[in-house]
Amino acid sequence: MSYRVKSIERNSQIKRVGKICFQLLIVSLALVALASCSKKVTRIDVEETKDLSGDWNDTDSRLVSKEMIGDVLSRPWISDFVQKSGKKPAVIVGEIRNLSHEHIAVGTFVGDMERELINSGRVDFVASKTERKEVREERSDQDLHASEETRKAMGEEYGADYMLKGSINTIIDSEGDEQVKYYQVDLTLISLVDNRKAWVGQKKIKKFIEKNKLRI
Repeated sequence: MSYRVKSIERNSQIKRVGKICFQLLIVSLALVALASCSKKVTRIDVEETKDLSGDWNDTDSRLVSKEMIGDVLSRPWISDFVQKSGKKPAVIVGEIRNLSHEHIAVGTFVGDMERELINSGRVDFVASKTERKEVREERSDQDLHASEETRKAMGEEYGADYMLKGSINTIIDSEGDEQVKYYQVDLTLISLVDNRKAWVGQKKIKKFIEKNKLRI
């Protein structure tokens, strides 16, 4: 009888210890999960390069636009146009097609190019098709509601002389945990008078990406 009581007590102790261990395991897992979900945010300079995924990012957009616009503004077409017309050429940015495998914020890239063109002071810049539509709606509204002194008349828009068009392409080569991403940006400046290509530019970016191997 004494042996049976001791056996029951021993089994009860084992169950209590097992229950405690299980509870400790649950608490430990919860702490690990909580730690993995926590975030630390650090502000960095907008000019600082941070390549986390290896995809096209803000640094690529900024550097490519600066280099390519710098190239197009250094070519003879500007001086030739000024010499013939006596004025700065007016430029508009047309469609920049994303032909790559990934999502690229083309609007940001276009904005970077527009800023470089305008700030150069060497060309006049014409609003895009979307922007012109909104401005025309405002001008139409002024025809009905604005005073004669402040009203802006239709038919006085400044026409562009050149359109800048282009595309972004990618090639990916991967093997195991290693990957090479190749970006190619092609831009063409086209005369709106006769469709002649005044400038063709190309910029290439190659990134080597190596995935961290799990260490145990």
